[in-house]
Amino acid sequence: MESLLTAAADQDVARQRAARLGIEAGMTVQEIGFDDDVDLALRGGIEAIIDDELVDEDFDDVVDVVLMWWRDEDGDLVDGLMDAIHPLADHGVVWLMTPKPGRDGHIEPEDIADAAPTAGLQQTSTISAGSNWQGTRLVAPRAKR
Repeated sequence: MESLLTAAADQDVARQRAARLGIEAGMTVQEIGFDDDVDLALRGGIEAIIDDELVDEDFDDVVDVVLMWWRDEDGDLVDGLMDAIHPLADHGVVWLMTPKPGRDGHIEPEDIADAAPTAGLQQTSTISAGSNWQGTRLVAPRAKR
């Protein structure tokens, strides 16, 4: 019984973290850069909120949110962001998930601040998205929306 309570509490925490991303029921969330190091609890929280699975990089329709896991070794961040915004709805959001400082693959905040406007995005906030990941919220500038 105790393990069921712990599992329920863990799921509740995961949903709360996902809700901090502005994820709402019925949204379509595309995931880019999935690998074995992603935060599975956060993913599970998102799926619980939207009551569906995340769509992958091959999804060919409009999405509300792009959840982009990105590490320093993943290549050019500007190119990655340009690819991420392609399926994004007019008022959609890119959540750029990067390893926290001190973790393998960490990306310096200055690199994100430089890459975002080059890709046509504006950084609005950064949050802790788990023990190993931080999330940077990127949107199209108001004039372009």
